[in-house]
Formats: sequence, C-alpha cells, structure tokens
Amino acid sequence: MFPRAIKQSGRLMPAVALCLLALTPMAWSHAVVTESSLTSEPVKPNHATKVVLFFNSGVELALSRVFLVSKGDVFHPVHIAKGKKAGEMLVDIPPLEPGDYALKYKVFAADGHFTENVIRFRVDNP
Repeated sequence: MFPRAIKQSGRLMPAVALCLLALTPMAWSHAVVTESSLTSEPVKPNHATKVVLFFNSGVELALSRVFLVSKGDVFHPVHIAKGKKAGEMLVDIPPLEPGDYALKYKVFAADGHFTENVIRFRVDNP
C-alpha cells in the first residue's frame, strides 16, 4: 500500500496540472492582433495610408504575408515592415476609393505558429 502522503499527492496532481495550464496561456498562443490603427485613424479616400497592426507576440516578417482584399474578393499584396516595438507591423495601403475592404493576414509568430485572420474596414467619403 502507498503511504498516506503519496495517496494525497496523487489526488492533488490533476488540480496542480490545471493550475499550471491556467498560468501559462502564452506558452502556446499565436500572434493575435490586439489593436489596429484602423480603429483610431480611419483610412481616408484616395490617400496612401500606413496601417499599424499590434500583435500580442513577435512576428517573423519574412515568413508573413498581408493582402488587401477589395470588392469581388480580389487580393492585392501589400508591403509590410517591422514597427518600432516588438509585435508591431506596418502595412502600406495604396490610395483607395470609398468602399468596403479587408486586410487578410497570415503571420508566422515568434513561437513558431501560423495565424491567419481578416480585419475588415470601410473607406468613407469625407
């Protein structure tokens, strides 16, 4: 038979494992956009714009792609660059007519995971 201390520790192991999982969510997280300049600075019609995307982790730009998606699901590759802070990406947007658009990105995070998502935005007449 097991001593009492070993029996009790065996009962605690699932609880300890759950606590460790809850305390380390970033260990397996992906690069997620936490903020975008599109919310504070809307794209003006017919003006080239630099959009800033803020990710929750570092992003490998050489392995990442961003596309501007226009009406009819037409994909246009856009130039991306590293921002001043870790996890900051600069996206060059060409002059756009008023309408609905999206940025579709597939980024390779510093933790080695690919993340793909879409950010929709609208260009309104002034």
